[in-house]
Amino acid sequence: MQKVKIDPSEVEKKLRTLVEDFGVNLSEAEKTVSENIARDHNLAAVPAQSSEMREIGSLLPGEWVTVEGKVVGTAKPASAAIRQSGIITDTSGAIQFTAWERANAPLLEEGKWYRIESVVVDEYRGMPKLNFHKGTTITEIEKEAPVMPQMTKVADLRPGVASVKVKVVQEWEARHERILQTGIVGDESGTIKFTIWKEEDMERLEPGMVYNIFYATVDEYQGRLSITLNGAKCFPDEEAEITVGTGAATIKGVIVNVGPGSGLVRRCPVEGCNRVLSKRNYCPVHDVQDNFRNDIRIKGVLDDGTTARNILMQKDVVEAVTGLALDEAVSISQEGPLGLDDVFCRIRDAVMGRYFACSGSDLGDTFLVKDCTLLTFDKDRHTELLNQIGGELNAE
Repeated sequence: MQKVKIDPSEVEKKLRTLVEDFGVNLSEAEKTVSENIARDHNLAAVPAQSSEMREIGSLLPGEWVTVEGKVVGTAKPASAAIRQSGIITDTSGAIQFTAWERANAPLLEEGKWYRIESVVVDEYRGMPKLNFHKGTTITEIEKEAPVMPQMTKVADLRPGVASVKVKVVQEWEARHERILQTGIVGDESGTIKFTIWKEEDMERLEPGMVYNIFYATVDEYQGRLSITLNGAKCFPDEEAEITVGTGAATIKGVIVNVGPGSGLVRRCPVEGCNRVLSKRNYCPVHDVQDNFRNDIRIKGVLDDGTTARNILMQKDVVEAVTGLALDEAVSISQEGPLGLDDVFCRIRDAVMGRYFACSGSDLGDTFLVKDCTLLTFDKDRHTELLNQIGGELNAE
């Protein structure tokens, strides 16, 4: 038997590269390193690595497989360490793939079929994905098979790749300069947050329009699902009508804070922007905008005695709970001695310290309030909370 001398530190370095840089699980990394060592030293007795041919819809994280599929979408890499990312599908389902720069894999072309051998099924935020590494073999093949996507209801979405028919319910102000558009889409079963990142050829969705969206990436973060449309195909359906289910949750409590950014705000009028302007009417993207659009909102905190939640109320809800219409708020800001601060104080005084039942969408870090009802004092609940902390209820 041929013997060779192996540098343990070099082996460790290669393992760390595969595991930490490429996301390969340890057992498969060990296989790859062993195979490379055998090849480098002509150790024919070491068997070559193999992987099982699998359908994409059956893949599970941690597996080492071979697949055949059609590339249906590619996206601009989010990191310089990534050579290419996209979505590949067969008749059983679709999955996201990542080709790391160090793997030196060929660029895949949208619309073509490939056989991909010895590829790792990894997991990121609950979502399975294929990671190409140096041992992955990619071959273009001639194949034709129906790969019509299966449409999924919003309520049935899971981390991975999915296709949906949804209506654009709402746009939000982008909180990051790299975001082209973000907001909420939904169908009869519920709603979900969507994001489109800025990159070439990406277009915004039109509020109120119904779209067939094929091969969107469904991500999970802190227990909340969202979809990313980069790499997906979005086709408007002008004849379709969808009555969006609220999928609403309800929280109750007292508003303990009305924070900065509440009250009368001015938004950038440039189509597709909608950012809140500074006090000098400055938009971070489109500079000074004198022909701004007025809006009114509340960014606050609702506390139920156990949990404090960030809440966001938009124009219609704010007008309903405060009794202050947008037009009146504009007049107050123009005529009052403190301007915008007069509006803020009036809104704060109308809701601060009062109990509300708020229905809407739980977005993780913020609860988007769609309906709000003022509650009367609940003596039994008050007693329960006091007992939890060892206090007493004043009989008076």
